[in-house]
Amino acid sequence: MLGASKELCGIRRLAHFTFVKDQPDPSLGQTKEMNLCQAIQNAMDLTLANDHTAIVFGEDVAFGGVFRCTVDLRQKYGADRVFNTPLSEQGIVGFGIGTAVSGATTIAEIQFADYIFPAYDQIVNEAAKYRYRSGNLFDCGRLTIRAPWGAVGHGALYHSQSPEAQFLHTPGIKVVIPRSAIQAKGLLLSCIKDNNPCIFFEPKILYRSAKEDVPIKDYTIPLSKAEVLIEGTDITMVTWGTQVHVLREVIQMVAKENISCELIDLRTIVPWDVDTVCKSVVKTGKLLISHEAPITGGVGAEIAATVMKECFLNLEAPIERVCGYDVHPIPHTFEAFYIPSKWRCFDGVKRLMNY
Repeated sequence: MLGASKELCGIRRLAHFTFVKDQPDPSLGQTKEMNLCQAIQNAMDLTLANDHTAIVFGEDVAFGGVFRCTVDLRQKYGADRVFNTPLSEQGIVGFGIGTAVSGATTIAEIQFADYIFPAYDQIVNEAAKYRYRSGNLFDCGRLTIRAPWGAVGHGALYHSQSPEAQFLHTPGIKVVIPRSAIQAKGLLLSCIKDNNPCIFFEPKILYRSAKEDVPIKDYTIPLSKAEVLIEGTDITMVTWGTQVHVLREVIQMVAKENISCELIDLRTIVPWDVDTVCKSVVKTGKLLISHEAPITGGVGAEIAATVMKECFLNLEAPIERVCGYDVHPIPHTFEAFYIPSKWRCFDGVKRLMNY
């Protein structure tokens, strides 16, 4: 048992993926090496500098935040624009709705995505419906809610959840999850400038490991537009966030067996890019969807249902979903086995090819 425990601890300390850098768009000019955390800080720094109405707030934000994503912003822009809040997620989002409705560009931080649920009523019943209930006289489209998201291998029940599917059923808000530092900056700036309330989930396991050359200037990446990262002919793979890097490894593994996979990073989860996904499935005839959240009622289920309706005559095998297990809470000691690893995804590819 002692030997098994040591082995398990070793597994938990190893990342379940290898980060693959994105290449910056040369047209965006000068770059600087940043990790994902620094890219997010840079996006907020630019926003505060260019928009005098912009404010940033949340628990411990004034001190730089628990992950240091807001470091130095209070010193640069003052305590009236970057400030701490009480430990009340409902209060943070409620206050953010009020400031956004009043005309401020509002960036609210929830310290962990797991703690967004006390604010669920404010997000779903107020932020998402504000434009409709006022007959478009008022809206809180200048509200962006940031939150660290996803599994880290040892976060357990309160620090590893992926709650994006909780908001899939809510028209009126957008949900975005980046895979890299370059993507994080561009997508966050798009959320901040979008005319709808946005939830921006940040894969916290990538905060330090996702390091690449990020353009210094202000730039945006379109929301609700998926990206085909790798083209292929046999299987379409759809995912987002950390799992993008897991599937990159799977594609390399199955390529040795002459299996060609097309990898799509969804990026915007709500509303998602149906056209790009369906176009790929029409070409390949097979679809694998992978996400860290539990499989039942997950975003993958909605994607599968839509693809089944739109591409039924093109499908050559049942749609495969490789996701987190239907267990709650996420197991602390066995979190390494909960995560949809490259080996589980590899088995999913084999099932599709052998059908």
